[in-house]
Amino acid sequence: MQTRTFGRLQLTLPALDEPGLYLSNVTSLESGRGHVQDFQYTDASLRALDLADTQLITGRITNLRASRVQLQSVNLHAVDFDSCDLGSVQWSESKLSRAVFRNCKIMGADLASLALDDVLFENCKLDYTAFSRIRATGPVVFTGCSLAEASFTGCDLSNTVIRECSLRETEFRSGRYHDLDLRDTDLSTVRGITHLKGITIGRAQQPQLTQALLTELAVTYGDGID
Repeated sequence: MQTRTFGRLQLTLPALDEPGLYLSNVTSLESGRGHVQDFQYTDASLRALDLADTQLITGRITNLRASRVQLQSVNLHAVDFDSCDLGSVQWSESKLSRAVFRNCKIMGADLASLALDDVLFENCKLDYTAFSRIRATGPVVFTGCSLAEASFTGCDLSNTVIRECSLRETEFRSGRYHDLDLRDTDLSTVRGITHLKGITIGRAQQPQLTQALLTELAVTYGDGID
């Protein structure tokens, strides 16, 4: 079993290279049986990818390109996405466990009502993405990702680490963020800073947090005002 540690969190990752495990090449992620298991899906360029009520179990998806992606009730277990472009995917009402997204583009996406357990986003572009009602039911890590102008609304990120990511004008709205680990990330332009009660930061980040709060409060300095 492969694991990685990020601060206080230990992630369990998909074990796709175990002895005796064989991944069959597939030409589609659709299945009349409602699930695709022990699979490998590579180098696909699609105009549209529409999946509903589907389970993807133990597989690797590499170099997938799709102009339009809609996923509803599409659950993942032990699935690795590498170098995929899912564009402005709409993904809702799903559970993702032991899933990895590495070097992926998921920009301007709408991710809603997802339960995440042992999920890693590594070196991904997630700019302008709307995260709505996302629940970290287990460890979740964003590392080396760009989340510029993304938004989090009604999310529970209690078991989450966001490390060495770009949070340029990223907005945190109402939600639960207690114990969210934001160390090693520039917080100076984060919006909605007053919602981030109980987060974990490094001491060197205090000036960044202060700058974000002053900006949010639209503070005017009175120097030189009569």
